[in-house]
Amino acid sequence: MRDHGLIIEAVDGEGIAGELGLEPGDAILRINNTGVSDILDYRFLTAEENLEVLVQKTNGEHWVLEIEKDYDEPLGIRFRGGGWGRTRRCGNKCIFCFVDQMPGQMRSTLYVKDDDYRLSFAQGNFITLTNIGPGELERIARLHLSPLYISVHTTNPELRREMMGNPQAGKIMEQLRYLAGAGIEMHTQVVLCPGINDGAELERTVSDLAGLWPAVRSLAVVPVGLTGHRRGLYGLRPYTGAEARLVVTRVHQWQDLFVAKYEYPLVFAGDEFYLLAQIPVPPAEKYGGFPQTENGVGLVRLFWDEWNGVRKCLPVRVDRPVQCSIVTGTLAAAVLGPVVAELNRISGVNAALHVLENKFFGKTVTVAGLLTGKDLLDGLAGRDLGERLYIPKVMLRAGEKVFLDDINVDELSGRLKVPVIPVSGPGELVASILSGTVTGDYYGEMVR
Repeated sequence: MRDHGLIIEAVDGEGIAGELGLEPGDAILRINNTGVSDILDYRFLTAEENLEVLVQKTNGEHWVLEIEKDYDEPLGIRFRGGGWGRTRRCGNKCIFCFVDQMPGQMRSTLYVKDDDYRLSFAQGNFITLTNIGPGELERIARLHLSPLYISVHTTNPELRREMMGNPQAGKIMEQLRYLAGAGIEMHTQVVLCPGINDGAELERTVSDLAGLWPAVRSLAVVPVGLTGHRRGLYGLRPYTGAEARLVVTRVHQWQDLFVAKYEYPLVFAGDEFYLLAQIPVPPAEKYGGFPQTENGVGLVRLFWDEWNGVRKCLPVRVDRPVQCSIVTGTLAAAVLGPVVAELNRISGVNAALHVLENKFFGKTVTVAGLLTGKDLLDGLAGRDLGERLYIPKVMLRAGEKVFLDDINVDELSGRLKVPVIPVSGPGELVASILSGTVTGDYYGEMVR
């Protein structure tokens, strides 16, 4: 019978494992008399110079290998499934869960709710800590899995249990204190719901988390995301512009307080709050090194700073006229509008900005990254898109050219009858628009 362990998928024939006769299908069971449950154990244990490795061969035989190697020298093994094993699932029933608000008949992986502390460390996924006990906390400390990204939402135990639908959710401050004592760096978030965990509750949360500085390195305050598929779910509403302005104002007050106290702003408002409030985003120095860009904090500032560098090198004219289209969601229209207007000041450039409402998830979902292929097909049908259509890469699955609804870029291009070009920022956008249309002599001329 197969014992527990990590199953080898591939072996580097010139590495240590290959020289010792390990093969795909073999399993690593123990290293230095310690069980190996996942890739984290493996990496931690194989960092040593002297190893005793218990292996189970595919025929059931057990081998004990004694290995001497350089510190951190790899054995030359790749494991099945990356060595992660089964992903820990979320056991919460959060009143704001985005997965519960998605329409049916999408690919199955979109409905998977992971809540795995290992992936928080390895990939920056946010976790709630509701599915781990003292043993897992001890493992986090022992392996020093730092930093972690933690969804707090509120530090009020009773309110957190209610918001997350989990009786284990009330232990959050006890867990955070343990991790802080173990030297684990934590980046936290609050998904803010009007009238529920804002106001006095947010004041309490910020105070509690700030008390764990410097272990708690950042707190992102982001607005709840609501789709048009909330039938039968908890009654939530989006933030108004006036409410968003109050949140941003209070965040700025906290930042001033913490800069004076810790020399670091600590609390950050998500970009959506600034756009909804119609308040300019702060300068880069207010973002403390941008610790939570993946959470939508500071992306607009990074965009503007990149654009301010790019615009200094724009030509005044192009050798070959170019007509193109750029698409975005309703929230980012105010960000891209001035960029497109300035591009159109270049003689020979005709760029059209298409701001699309999200029909797939509902008009309350305003971010460009959640526009689907069908949204683009429906919203752009019959429009003159010119010779190219530019879309932000955030619309696509990471590392692929597939939208959330499984329509791919090539299919979209074929149906709209125009090349579709994903870009990740103003630098890529401008470089692609001007490619082949301008000579180097023009780059010294500024747009005035």
